[in-house]
Parts: sequence; C-alpha cells; structure tokens
Amino acid sequence: MTVSLIGFLVVFLLMGLRVPIAIAMGLVGFAGLALLRSWDVSLISTVLVIKSTGFSYTLSVIPLFLLMGNIAARAGMASELFELARSFLGHRRGGIAMAAVGASGGFGAICGSSIATTATIAKVAYPEMRKLGYSEKLISGTIASGGTLGILIPPSTILIIYGILTETNIGKLFAAAFLPGLLSVVLMCSMVAFWARLQPQVAPRSARQPWSVRLRALRKVWGVVALFLLVIGGIYGGLFTATEGAGFGAFGTLALAVGRRRIGWAGLAEAVNDSTRTTAILFAILMGALIFGNFINFTGMPWQLQQFVEQFSVNPTVVVLMICAIYLLLGCVMEELSMIMLTIPVFFPIIVALGLDPYWFGIVVVMVVMIGMISPPVGMNLFVLSSITPGLSIKTIYQGVIPFIAALLSSLLILILFPDLATLLTRWVA
Repeated sequence: MTVSLIGFLVVFLLMGLRVPIAIAMGLVGFAGLALLRSWDVSLISTVLVIKSTGFSYTLSVIPLFLLMGNIAARAGMASELFELARSFLGHRRGGIAMAAVGASGGFGAICGSSIATTATIAKVAYPEMRKLGYSEKLISGTIASGGTLGILIPPSTILIIYGILTETNIGKLFAAAFLPGLLSVVLMCSMVAFWARLQPQVAPRSARQPWSVRLRALRKVWGVVALFLLVIGGIYGGLFTATEGAGFGAFGTLALAVGRRRIGWAGLAEAVNDSTRTTAILFAILMGALIFGNFINFTGMPWQLQQFVEQFSVNPTVVVLMICAIYLLLGCVMEELSMIMLTIPVFFPIIVALGLDPYWFGIVVVMVVMIGMISPPVGMNLFVLSSITPGLSIKTIYQGVIPFIAALLSSLLILILFPDLATLLTRWVA
C-alpha cells in the first residue's frame, strides 16, 4: 500500500510540474515495476503493453467514432439540431437555452466528445442567445453543462475507455447510458425553466414558430436520426459490434456530408487531422495508464483496499458515495481522462467484490466526470467555452455553471438510488 501511494504521489508531482499525464504515468509505472521486480521484467511488460494497445482491433473504435464526430461537426449537423429544438421550444421562457441543451444531447449521439460538443454548440447557440438578450450567466451554464452530454449519451469516448480498462461490453455500456442521459437532459432543461421563472429577465421569449417551420426543421435532421439508428440501433440489436458500428457510422456520416455538399476536401482533411491528433493523445494516455496499472496491480493495492472495505462490512452505497466524493475532489484539479485512467484500476475491483453492477458503476463514474468537466477551477468545458466566446469572462462562466452542477448532482443521486435506470436496457443487449 505504501509503495502504491508513493507512486500516486509521484504521478501527481510530475503532473504539477506540467509533465504530460501519459509520460508521468508511464515513467512511474515503468520505474516502480523495475524497482519491485527487475528492469528486464519491467521492460518486457512495457513493450507488451505498447504492442497490444497499438495493434488492438477493439481500440480502433476510438478513431472511428472521433472521425464520425469531427465530420458531423463540419457538416453543420449541430446547427440543424439546434434549429429543430429552437422551433419547438424557442417561444417558451428560456426556450433557446433548452434548445441548446437538447441540441447538445442530439449532437452527443453522433459525436462522443464533451469538448467537441461544447465547442460546436457554442458556435451555433451563443450568437442567437446573445441577440435575444439572454443573461451571460445562463448562456455560460447552458452551453458548458450541455456539452458534458457528449460523454454520456452514446457513443461516448469515455465509456469506450472504461469498457477497455474493465473488459466490459461496450454495447451494454452504451445501453446503460441511454436513460441516465435523457434524465440529465430533462433536469438541465428543468433548471433553465426554474431559473427563468425566478428571474424572467435572464431569458426573454422569442416568437412562436408555425408548424410549417417546425416540420421543415424536422425534415432536415433525418440524417442525424438515421445515423443514430444505424450505429446505436445496430449495436443494441446485435447486428454488429461497437467497432463495426463505429466504422458504419464514420462512413455514413461522410457519405451524408458529401451527398449534401456540406464538406469539401479541406474540411475532410481537417476532420482526419483532428481525429488523428486526438487518437494519438488518447492512445498515449491509455498506454501510460496500462503501464502504471500493471505496477499498481503488482503492489496489491486493489486487493488490499478490497479487504479493507470487506473488513468493516460497509454498505455498498456508502462506498460508492465515498468514491464519488473522491472523483468530485479530483475533478476540481484534473481533467476527466486522467481521472479515469488513474482510478479505475483501483476502484473497479472493489465494486466487483461488493457485487455491484459494473455497467451501472461505469455510468456513475461518467456522470461524476461530467460534473468535474464544469467544476471550477479547471473544468475543461469552461476553458473551451471561454476560448470560443471572448465576450464571456471566466468569472461569469464559473457563476453560470453552479446551478447546473446542482442539476447534474441530482441526476447522479437519482442514479445511485435507482440503479435500474442504468441496468434496465443492458438486459436487451447481446
């Protein structure tokens, strides 16, 4: 246990010195295993991790879903989703903010990235909300928190990483995320409505759209609906694996974008370039995490923690709440991928030993990470929004997300109290 804690402290120290997380975890894992066993054993273990990760067929799902999201963003699909939501909700007080949340959820269903969802929806919704006179705090909270839906509503990059680390079925993880994702959308929209009711001046109404406009907007999103049904429906229905679904999704998004003349060679090159860069970063972090995980497993820390928990016969719900509290604290100073990579190898064996559902726990973890992404001072979505919208100060953004953190905490608590919300649909996935 002592050796493991020293390893974690060294990783945090290196991160504090601005060493990339992938290098920090890889170096500590390699050196720790070498000191405990031998340099030869550590070198062989590291080489095997790098080779198995780089040649893993399962991991090809990551670049494919990233490519799908990048092409969709450049093809203007987010603006179509926003227009649809605005045509149905815009006349309500706070309706444009609700439309931004709805569009974030819809775009998350073909994107899989929180940062990409935040950036894309901000470019679409921010100008419209400013033009109508919406409060800057409400704008900030709506877009930043709505962007977090990108890692909850399937397909989700974080869920894929969790599935790979824990060797759980990615299709079932996607199914488990569906209802909690809808719950989060409803609670965020409810927070907008509550805020607008308390302070009507923060969210002016816009004109009610006739049904002809609504139907026209509805027809425009047929491509997004088709892609979602193709990918997620195919995975849920057992027609193909998550990796095959990602391939169909990437090809279908490209075909749709080209067929509607929404993307050219330059846009496609940018999408491929962004997907390649992000994939390289994710694979480097994953390799570093696996090397560090081998070191932690060799020290016996997960087993010792498991024995410690079982010794006191603690209620499993209390253990989960304690884990969530740790994640919330980490979320204030770390980005989401680092948290997942560092902690899952330690916490997951405890969850399995307690007899808790691994798919439910995966959604719990993702929802806590969502809160971390909008938690000051280092919530990634906050800085993404600040960089895209120079008119919004970081102080305003911090103040705007607080009510939505409360909404996400409520969603998390409901999920913990009613696990069937996540496990219900997993029973129907092969």
